[in-house]
Amino acid sequence: MKINIIGAGVSGLSAGCYLQMNGFETEIFEKHSIPGGLCTSWKKGEYTFDGCAHWILGSDKGSSFNKMWSEILDMKKINFHNHDIRLQVDLKNNVNKYGEKVFHLYTNLNKLQAYLTDLSPEDSDQIKKFIKPMRVMQKFDLPPILDDLPFFKSMLRGIKMMRYLEFLYWFLKLKNETNFTFARKLKNPFLKESFEMLYDGEEVNMMILTMPLSVFDLKSAGYPIGGSLNFAKKIEESYLKLGGKIKYNTPVKKIITENGIAKALLVRNNVIHDSDITLSAADWNFTAFDALEGKFVNPQMMNLKELKGLEVFFSVVQFSFGINADLKHLPHFSRYPLDVPIVSPDGTSYDRMEVHIYNYDPTFAPEGKTSVVVSYYTKNRDFWIDLRKKDRPAYRLKKKEFTDRIIELLDIRLGGIKDKIEVTDMATPATFYRYTNNWKGSTQGWLPGKNLLAPSPVNFSFPGLKNFYFSSHWNQPGGGLPIAIKTGRDVAKLICKNNNVEFKIKKIGSD
Repeated sequence: MKINIIGAGVSGLSAGCYLQMNGFETEIFEKHSIPGGLCTSWKKGEYTFDGCAHWILGSDKGSSFNKMWSEILDMKKINFHNHDIRLQVDLKNNVNKYGEKVFHLYTNLNKLQAYLTDLSPEDSDQIKKFIKPMRVMQKFDLPPILDDLPFFKSMLRGIKMMRYLEFLYWFLKLKNETNFTFARKLKNPFLKESFEMLYDGEEVNMMILTMPLSVFDLKSAGYPIGGSLNFAKKIEESYLKLGGKIKYNTPVKKIITENGIAKALLVRNNVIHDSDITLSAADWNFTAFDALEGKFVNPQMMNLKELKGLEVFFSVVQFSFGINADLKHLPHFSRYPLDVPIVSPDGTSYDRMEVHIYNYDPTFAPEGKTSVVVSYYTKNRDFWIDLRKKDRPAYRLKKKEFTDRIIELLDIRLGGIKDKIEVTDMATPATFYRYTNNWKGSTQGWLPGKNLLAPSPVNFSFPGLKNFYFSSHWNQPGGGLPIAIKTGRDVAKLICKNNNVEFKIKKIGSD
């Protein structure tokens, strides 16, 4: 049985691996020249810049995502770096008991609890309540809980063992808790501001913080040395080894349907590729409204198209610099306030700056040099996408002006590095949209918001269309690499079930 897959991102590659393991003949059609989709990095001169992974959930034992990655990768061959401090936040209004304005988010839970308690003994009860669910999560194998990850509305039905009731208790307890609501429970002004500023003043569900920290502590959420593209290429290698085929530089123009049945793909140069099943692991908006011309959608999906219901995840304006200095003495990841807010050409005002220094990845720059990234999140992505489309010279000028301003600010922060900058690069929402086709240049699909349980109307199937499946980070708010591999695996299981094929895992490299 032949299955055409649209998109060589992590979800498409993962689904392809699992389908090949189970006897299906698959072929992936990818518009770009490389695998990975949003899981990517790029070179400029001697430097490599990353646009995705800060950490991989399941990089080692302690998370069931490790089992999933290990099904399609030899994880032992990947060198992961585990940070002692996940993030350094410089505050603007408050100092701690030592007169410092810097907050450290430690990855070791014992160290984090001791640090928080030392700063604010009066908040010890709340600190214990903050740490407790992380300890609880470490006791459970999460895929039995998350087996219906794209369908959180059916989560209760997926819990079949009584021993998971403790996890369910804490999950439900935290489902409406945010960093803001937790901060309001604290007495110490320094800690209050620290939790409020963990996401640059944005309010997010505490599970977004709690779940990763529980795995950081187990050293199973490490950064893959070599970067995101290198990681994606290892999945591509597995897929090809399993007999899969990929056509790069082959954008899909249309999914051909007849009488409500997906029949084939129409690609560049009007070439048609027939198949028994079509699986789109591409952007949801492109799939539903371009490739399928809006013929197979429901009212809920139309609401999403009109930006009603779920909110699109932020896009990123990323400034990347190759600096002739090792910068080993500086924190690898920090956010700090600006004396004077900076206004983006898209109209977004920022009063903070996020700096990511890759001084821990020796593959990103020659010895004695460092790749540095400054990132800003924006919801005004259409400004960049439209400007590039309508006025390319003006687009380039805006990029240069914004980059020059960032260099001035970075020079102050890093201590006189302006003359040591050898390479500059700026990616906008238009860049992410151009290379990945991700709707509005989004970097992770839907924004989870306050309610992590909010489901996505974008399901594995589209209404009224047979022999068609959809799998990507748009299936579940939050997105990211864990969602990508999980949806890729789940859709492969579903295809097997619907075709009376027993889902099996074939170890990579085995006979």
